[in-house]
Amino acid sequence: MARLRTRLALLGSAAALAAGALVPAQFAGARPAAAADNYEWVALGDSYTAGVIRAAGDTFEVPRDGCERTDRSYPQVIDRDLGGLFDLTNVSCGAATIEDVTDTAQSPIGRHLPPFSEDPDYPFPRVRAQSEAVNSGTDVITVGAGGNTLGFAEFLVKCSELGGESGGKGTPCQDAMAAGVPARLKKVRQEYDRMLAELHRRAPHAKILAVGYPTVVPKDTSACTFGELTQFGTITQGDLAWLRHDVLEPLNKAIANSTGTQEAARYIDLYASSQGHSVCDDSKWVEGFVTLPYQMSFVHPNALGHRNAADHVEQAMLNAIS
Repeated sequence: MARLRTRLALLGSAAALAAGALVPAQFAGARPAAAADNYEWVALGDSYTAGVIRAAGDTFEVPRDGCERTDRSYPQVIDRDLGGLFDLTNVSCGAATIEDVTDTAQSPIGRHLPPFSEDPDYPFPRVRAQSEAVNSGTDVITVGAGGNTLGFAEFLVKCSELGGESGGKGTPCQDAMAAGVPARLKKVRQEYDRMLAELHRRAPHAKILAVGYPTVVPKDTSACTFGELTQFGTITQGDLAWLRHDVLEPLNKAIANSTGTQEAARYIDLYASSQGHSVCDDSKWVEGFVTLPYQMSFVHPNALGHRNAADHVEQAMLNAIS
């Protein structure tokens, strides 16, 4: 039964998240003009920006587009904190790849989670490439992307399956997938460079803030309990250490290195500040596969994680206009 629950949880979560503010004018009709002294801010990114899970607030898209932006995600927290200094256009979208930010229309899937629930608005039409929300009047761009291009959800599902088959022993996922990681990271670097160039082309005077990913796996993986769905389910401790050191940390490094090639771009590090708040820590800022009682979270930041991101991104935004 426990193994069945694990499989159902993973399948449902992968379906929900393999797929976030008001939709901007170029996407869904007119919007009020910004005050003359406001700065134009466009928030781009994947589910770590959009929110998508219940632990990151309530979905509030108007109209709904299936991207699952939530009201406690960091763009919305910053928008409330800064009280109108920035005019926010938030087009972040759960499951977005770097290409979806740059130039590809994306098919969001919203909360359609059979057999758990049905979404009356599903299926959703494709949403435009997020970069289309950026123009020559944009002052600040925040972007958080790369995890879906790397295939992090695929790693989570595969590692859980292989870990279950191994009974929690060894590094079966590393053994099966390590050889493909360098090519995945190369793809992230290439596409991130192209994305930054496109954003700079669309908004040559804008400051681009590239937001990295938080700590997900603790340095000491013995803190993670094998089979615990509120953590990493049946991923072995050995594979968790590999994911941290050889997959997630290099992902952040790839993003940081890309920003170093663009004068207008700056990397925002969330990794260091979130140490001690991983999925397996008591004070977690990232949820595991499941959030009690029965909410699918599939390893995404909760409201505390978004609050931390907001603190760092907000300060960088203020520095950008000073």
